[in-house]
Amino acid sequence: MNDPILVARIFRVVAIAEAGSWTGLLIGMFVKWVLGTSELGVQVFGPIHGALFVAYALVTLWTARLFRWDLRTAAVGLLASIPPLTTIWFERHVTRSGRLDAARAQPVAG
Repeated sequence: MNDPILVARIFRVVAIAEAGSWTGLLIGMFVKWVLGTSELGVQVFGPIHGALFVAYALVTLWTARLFRWDLRTAAVGLLASIPPLTTIWFERHVTRSGRLDAARAQPVAG
């Protein structure tokens, strides 16, 4: 799939979902470790966040290749998945800086 508009949209959705899952996991950890009342939040959001973390990394690499990001931009994008909510900042950064513009995209073979 080489449609830059669709890839950019998928990147945005996954970046926001990854940040949302971080939020859910943080709330779950607060309830588990600070309030000591329930492990349900961690049990639910842990696997969701894990899957979205991996999805974000893969989609970031795919987007970086299609939009011809330099190594630094791709690395910052991958590192953005570690601190909570940073994927939203990174998505906004690459949008504002034109790194998600369809004109930058180059079809990826096979």
